[in-house]
Amino acid sequence: MKISSLQQARYEYSPKLPGMLRHGISEISVLEGEETQSVADQEKIKELFPNTYGKKEITFQKGKNTSPAKKQVVGVILSGGQAPGGHNVICGLYDALKATNSENELYGFKNGPSGLIDDDYLIFDDAYIDEYRNTGGFDIIGSGRTKLETEEQFAIAAEVCKKHGITAIVIIGGDDSNTNAAVLAEYFAAHDTGVQVIGCPKTIDGDLKNEDIECSFGFDTATKTYSELIGNIERDANSAKKYWHFIKVMGRSASHVALECALETQPNICLVSEEVAAKKMSLSQIADYIADSVEKRAAKGMNFGVAIIPEGVVEFVPEFSKLIAEINELLAGSKADEFNAIETWEEKYAFIEKGLTKESMEVFAILPVGIQQQLFLERDPHGNVQVSLIESEKLFSALVADKLEQRREAGTYKGKFNALHHFFGYEGRCAFPSNFDSDYCYSLGYNAFMLIQYGYNGYLSKISNLSKPANEWVAGGMPITKMMNIERRHGEDKPVIKKALVELDGKPFKYFEAHRGEWAENTCFVYPGAIQYYGPAEVCDITTKTLALEQE
Repeated sequence: MKISSLQQARYEYSPKLPGMLRHGISEISVLEGEETQSVADQEKIKELFPNTYGKKEITFQKGKNTSPAKKQVVGVILSGGQAPGGHNVICGLYDALKATNSENELYGFKNGPSGLIDDDYLIFDDAYIDEYRNTGGFDIIGSGRTKLETEEQFAIAAEVCKKHGITAIVIIGGDDSNTNAAVLAEYFAAHDTGVQVIGCPKTIDGDLKNEDIECSFGFDTATKTYSELIGNIERDANSAKKYWHFIKVMGRSASHVALECALETQPNICLVSEEVAAKKMSLSQIADYIADSVEKRAAKGMNFGVAIIPEGVVEFVPEFSKLIAEINELLAGSKADEFNAIETWEEKYAFIEKGLTKESMEVFAILPVGIQQQLFLERDPHGNVQVSLIESEKLFSALVADKLEQRREAGTYKGKFNALHHFFGYEGRCAFPSNFDSDYCYSLGYNAFMLIQYGYNGYLSKISNLSKPANEWVAGGMPITKMMNIERRHGEDKPVIKKALVELDGKPFKYFEAHRGEWAENTCFVYPGAIQYYGPAEVCDITTKTLALEQE
């Protein structure tokens, strides 16, 4: 296999560790803190997790290692969507495990949680691990979205662990995956299996964070990758001076990715889903907001611009959410077959018109035909509209075009409007991790093994003080139950890790809010360029604008 010179150089990069993890395994001790409780619904969470609830937060520090000496056989799982740095979590875990005892073993369960259930694995060695150091992707063992949530699955997992003498499982995933890690940890404790479970916080969406988890891994690299591309488009827009670029970015429910990219590139427009929901903005109001920027810029002879659209924004528009709910109801059960049997779009449109309320039909009617049809095409396993597949970047540019035409007819707008569309998602999920993510992920994995060695179960590997240089980072662990609350899922109350949405009173949004008026009217573009891996620390090791603002 041919490899690039950058890839070869990254294999040889030595990730930086927090100061207290640099002393050598024999000189890492534990400082226990206060007992914890869940962020909400304390009694219910305590009842569901009697063996793992209320445990103490811990911090590692320099001191005599008092953990019992025993052979450790650890299993690791990559769960959910890819995020840059996942390979380094495994490398850090492997290195700490082997540094403690060369007889220790690391099993990699293939293709996500299903690998544990199917007993499909490989055993890592130095040669295999070395091929993946500091690289992007999850191809080291593959990932998957199987949920570990049933008693039957837990019993099989326990048997697989017993078969191989596995003493601990590390689950690398987002909020749902770490919720499942907590449930699995509780099962293992309740059934006295002797198997520990440790989680690691992963998601490019940035919504797995709280007062303890400052950011999830992958967010840094993904947003820098998207920001490079957005900056390139901004420069092209400023050169050609004839296109408005509508750019949708990944992020699903939360707008952290969109906001970070806006802070890095200073586009003319960036929608923030959480603000749309708080202000109960309609599609028409959003289109007017964007059209205002187009009109003001056109009046200055600037018929170009850039708008960033979060992936899930339409779900936060109240009237659109109502429309989606009515469509889901309209096509429930056998009605879906009846609808699918209709041959022409005109006849389908008439069927839709009869089934929707007047208010929802008014919303549906203003949508471009292509978007209307998307709402009735692909559906999820529950028969619901897959909102993430809606091309919202095209939706908003079409609505803006309609608004501008109305203004032209009214004589208030005389500019030109030509829209181009982009979706940045998969481009950022497997990029070469930045130095920050390489260091952070390696530290998370190394730290996860220290939690295992000291006997902790149901904990999340925690690295904090992340806005400072790596030698000032603080390593430790927190019970996953501390992050949990009860939410209604599929008609049932479920314990889940609380998602972190963009806080409208938080420093990142407040900074954006204070500057967006100027960005909307003038050309204030910033061109961040490619991620830098070698050179001055202030260039190569820089954190995201979001983290810097939150921690200042």
